Amino acid sequence: MKVLISGSSSGIGLEVAKRFLKEGYMVIGFDLKESKIDDPFYLHYQIDIKNKEHLPDIDGDIEFIFNNAGLQNSKDDIDNNLKGAINVTEKYAFNKNIKSVLFNASASARSGDEFPLYVASKAGLVGYMKNVAIRLAPYGATCNSISLGGVLTSSNDEVIKDKESWNRIMEVTPLKKWASLEEVTDWVYFLLVTNKSMSGQDLLIDNGEQDLTSTFVWPSKALSD
Repeated sequence: MKVLISGSSSGIGLEVAKRFLKEGYMVIGFDLKESKIDDPFYLHYQIDIKNKEHLPDIDGDIEFIFNNAGLQNSKDDIDNNLKGAINVTEKYAFNKNIKSVLFNASASARSGDEFPLYVASKAGLVGYMKNVAIRLAPYGATCNSISLGGVLTSSNDEVIKDKESWNRIMEVTPLKKWASLEEVTDWVYFLLVTNKSMSGQDLLIDNGEQDLTSTFVWPSKALSD
């Protein structure tokens, strides 16, 4: 069993890679950064998915793909988040053994709240996901996306550790929390492995925020940097 994870060196991608290794999978990781995993069943490529010529040929078919690599508020958001995911999917997904593809989109793709290029990249992923789901159906494979709201990762420390920002977020979050990395990993594993019948769907997992009042909060100083 072989799973490919982009953005596997930190945050969600790293935790998902560890989960699949625990479950007995061969894991292949793509990231601009070096690997943080030392495991004989983990193969790491330090590459830039924005350039499809950099993508390696891999022995054997990939069965599961988690398109997770993402940048936020950079000039490369669209090239990395959207075009990079397209590069990975087109090269590895369409094979006789493929079982499932999952894209890490964002609640911002639904609400439009957040940095413009980031929103555009994630909304594009949802549309592309539906296209891939149609083309993977003849293979008997599923394809979906997960649109997360707030997640407790170090990349969100700007708001998590800013009391005023955090309080504003909690005011519009019915469940009064953000998702933990463990919870997100459970969702990813379920959608890739357990799910066999849902395809072409984007799941919004945001602790109820979107259905109340969507509010993007980021410290004003960080926005101007």
